[in-house]
Amino acid sequence: MMRRAAFLKMIGLSLFVLIFAAPAVIGAGKGVVIKMATLAPEGSAWMQIFNEFNAEIKKKTDGNIRFRLYPGGVLGDETDMLRKMVIGQIQGAALSAPGLSGLNRDMEVFQIPFLFQTYDEVDHVLKKMSGFFKKGFEKKGYVLLGWSEGGFVRLMSTTPISSIDDLKKAKVWTWEAAPMAEAIFDATGVSAIPLSVPDVLVGLQTGLVDVVYAPPAGAISLQWFTKVRYLTDVPLIYLAGGILVKKNIFERISKRYQNTLMELLQQYMVKMKEVIRNENREAIRVMANHGIKIVHPSDEQTVKFKQIAKKAIEQLNDTRFSKAVLEQIYTHLEEHRKEKK
Repeated sequence: MMRRAAFLKMIGLSLFVLIFAAPAVIGAGKGVVIKMATLAPEGSAWMQIFNEFNAEIKKKTDGNIRFRLYPGGVLGDETDMLRKMVIGQIQGAALSAPGLSGLNRDMEVFQIPFLFQTYDEVDHVLKKMSGFFKKGFEKKGYVLLGWSEGGFVRLMSTTPISSIDDLKKAKVWTWEAAPMAEAIFDATGVSAIPLSVPDVLVGLQTGLVDVVYAPPAGAISLQWFTKVRYLTDVPLIYLAGGILVKKNIFERISKRYQNTLMELLQQYMVKMKEVIRNENREAIRVMANHGIKIVHPSDEQTVKFKQIAKKAIEQLNDTRFSKAVLEQIYTHLEEHRKEKK
């Protein structure tokens, strides 16, 4: 028994060394291996497309750039990924807005409810402000390789949610270590329960939480949809995402291959966004076929949702997010909406 325990301990230590002790740059002529973590599950559209990209970047750089992926939250939540990047255990991560905000406070604005109405608006703002956000990450020692996304978030629940009063009675999940989300819930009088993303399914199974929020396709990938009965069809928040690599690792790549990496990833991110947007639309239909009831709040309740969210944002001080950055986004949105009229 003791020998078996010692053997298992040795195997565990070996795995740790293989994952974390191997350097990112593995020697002359062998190029750069970037260890990258993501919450996206294996088999998801995100992983399928990134695996395609990984194969092509390896081919186009003659094996000089390769990504070693750790999907499905196997290395923990986004907070854990950030910590592992800081200490050098991994060199990159695909993060959503709450995770990105842990490095760049300006990204907090992407957690504001009802900020965007359409994907067209999202694309316009990111095109206008991408350089600004990239500089913010570079100051922290990271390179934003490209924008990914989760899509527009919906509420999903075990009981119907069609008003703020319904939310106040429920056990609402929120991201762990997401001060912006917590502040908005506090301002609206909703008691939220913070859990890491990998723990949410168990939280639904045990009744610890009975309301969650995610893009519909994400809820299917994470299997949350199997534990809810209702989806409130109001797009609350656009869940932005980005792929980060530590700047010191990126700078070890030759300029030629840096350009190849950025250009190719951009092509795949465009493809990924198209696929994810289509999947989110299809996911609502899949959920309805699965027996989940689609809740359509009245126009009056939807307006009330937006008014309360706006009031909550106005109450938050500048320590929660940059109001100057939010004003820039409002300016770009106003210009874009005028052009579309």
